[in-house]
Amino acid sequence: MVEVIKSYELGDMQAVYVTDAETHNAELVLLPADVEYQEAQREKPYPDNLVQIKIAGDMYAGGYAGGRTMRQSRTTEEFRFVKQDVSQTDGLTDICTTVCDARGYRIDHHITYREGEKNLRSFCTFFNEGTEAATLELLSSFSLGKISPLMEGDGYDTIKMHRLRAVWSMEGRLETKTLEEMQLEPSWAGHAVRAERFGQAGSMPVNGYFPSLVLEDSKNHIFWGAQIAHNASWQMEVYRRGDDVQMSGGLADRELGHWMKEIKPGGSFTTPEAILSVCRAENYEAIFQRLTAALEHTVEAGPDCEQDLPVLFNEYCTTWGCPSHDNIREILKTIKDKGFSYFIIDCGWYRQNGIPWDIAMGDYEVSGELFPEGLQKTVDLIRESGMKAGIWFEIDNIGSEAKAYQMTEHLLHRDGRVLTTSMRRFWDMRQPWVQDYLAERVIGTLKKYGFSYMKMDYNDTIGIGCDGAESLGEGLRQNMQASLDFIRRVKAEVPGIILENCSSGGHKLEPLMMSECSMASFSDAHECEEIPIIAANLHRAILPRQSQIWAVIRKNDSLKRIAYSVAATFLGRMCISGDVRELSDAQWKVLDDGIAFYKKIAPIIKKGFTHRYGTAITSYRHPHGWQGILRVGDNGGAFAVFHGFHGAAGTQASVPVPDGYGIADIYSCDSEQAMVCDGCLKLTFSEDMKAVAVYLE
Repeated sequence: MVEVIKSYELGDMQAVYVTDAETHNAELVLLPADVEYQEAQREKPYPDNLVQIKIAGDMYAGGYAGGRTMRQSRTTEEFRFVKQDVSQTDGLTDICTTVCDARGYRIDHHITYREGEKNLRSFCTFFNEGTEAATLELLSSFSLGKISPLMEGDGYDTIKMHRLRAVWSMEGRLETKTLEEMQLEPSWAGHAVRAERFGQAGSMPVNGYFPSLVLEDSKNHIFWGAQIAHNASWQMEVYRRGDDVQMSGGLADRELGHWMKEIKPGGSFTTPEAILSVCRAENYEAIFQRLTAALEHTVEAGPDCEQDLPVLFNEYCTTWGCPSHDNIREILKTIKDKGFSYFIIDCGWYRQNGIPWDIAMGDYEVSGELFPEGLQKTVDLIRESGMKAGIWFEIDNIGSEAKAYQMTEHLLHRDGRVLTTSMRRFWDMRQPWVQDYLAERVIGTLKKYGFSYMKMDYNDTIGIGCDGAESLGEGLRQNMQASLDFIRRVKAEVPGIILENCSSGGHKLEPLMMSECSMASFSDAHECEEIPIIAANLHRAILPRQSQIWAVIRKNDSLKRIAYSVAATFLGRMCISGDVRELSDAQWKVLDDGIAFYKKIAPIIKKGFTHRYGTAITSYRHPHGWQGILRVGDNGGAFAVFHGFHGAAGTQASVPVPDGYGIADIYSCDSEQAMVCDGCLKLTFSEDMKAVAVYLE
């Protein structure tokens, strides 16, 4: 017998808390506000719990769960509902649900909601109020039950799972499968658990998958979504034993993330936050963008100079890790008064004679060879050219040829040995000595030269973890928390600093890091054909206003190719690099027109909703067909960006547009035509590998 504890309307969502009369477990069900909660009739119902926890020494779940999932252990079953408290402060509602077991262990499960938003935050705090230490092996940030209560029985062919895969330079591929395709339909007897646990173990949180999960009730058009805000190992799970479907996530557990955490009597531990949402919609784009919108409030409070989404120039793909005063001076002569607001000195400024940039980071002494009169002269020249100066650091990692590489007492260890990858070692960010060293080398450099912008790169992963804590996974968590603390120290000591989140491109595109930074490098895809595909993918993972997209312009590029590259940046933040000193007037005309078009549509990039159309793309390296992205602004206006790939010539592309919108401007390499008719924006590609962007009013 299931009883409703209470239901809360939170904007267009509702949180329904229910309890099982026999077990007294508490379960959380999220629904759109216009869907009435009714207890579904199930042949094989199993009560769930809004907190998933496992304490070492307690009984593990049966049903062949071992090695597949740590959910629904005896620990979880023993936590009973005690009370619920609600507080409201400055438009923020906090629902705290308390569950306890007989040993004096208590968990406070929090759901927070900010008025006017379309998402929630969830986290849990474990308190040891007993007499014995407890070693956690699993503690979830969220767990949602009864997905979907509207389906009948086991709802075969009803529930789909959507997740975003991630590999270097091909981030964000959407994977969609039914629960049946995932072998997550219940057995004939309701015995044997069905579980899909996925995530990543290491210091690159987007390495394999984005920390994101969406479930869809395809018959009732309801979507449930979650993101984990954590800069280290994490996991998501879809779980079934009987007919009901559950989803949960948080820190990677002992089995996936090698994580255990001892909580002594009187101690506590709080999980990372999860971002949650639920909605009715035509497709999954709405739920993904409801999740990314959770950071709107944060980025609006960022540096004032960021609010217009200014254009960047980064010299990396011009000098390839060999910046110098002389080549920067020549670049500045060319791009001055071209509409750039930031100039970023990328990697290599510290390079010593004969040592490549990618094995020299860590000492951060300005290269006397590249900057014979010192770095200040170069920074002053950038500012005199009307741009804010930025600089690159790989803060946490050390190259194999740096002097710091031998400071082994200050580096991470595993199994008592220095943790070493092919070209790098890693600072132990937990050490006060390391924090002070980096404050001198990093913060000191920012202050000394007056940098306004810092690109923070991170080009390898620690993996499962490091020594110095109860478990390798806890060592990793502590180290990455200390890394985050250093970033916050930078922001405190250099007020207004613009931070770029980069990790071999897109390996840190998770909500926690994105909340600390103005923007992120979307990928290490610098000048390849797949850039517009990746850029569009990331609208499901981060805010477009935070997605910095490369357009690398080469002297041998055709006008068509330049427009193709530039148009991709309309899907996020424009970052230009390449052979700008050697471009012809005609090439510069296409680039200048692109910068002007970007500035016109920047308010729509900043606030809007994205719709995606086109051909299903299988190979990113060899794309065929076409892609059309329509973004409709919150405050009026819209734009569409079309990319025709191989085989697109002669193909008509069409995207629906809102009533009353007409064409105000077109960006392309030539006089490409487009028209609005029958409620759609239409164009026919005249050639393969061509881009056209259309501004609508």
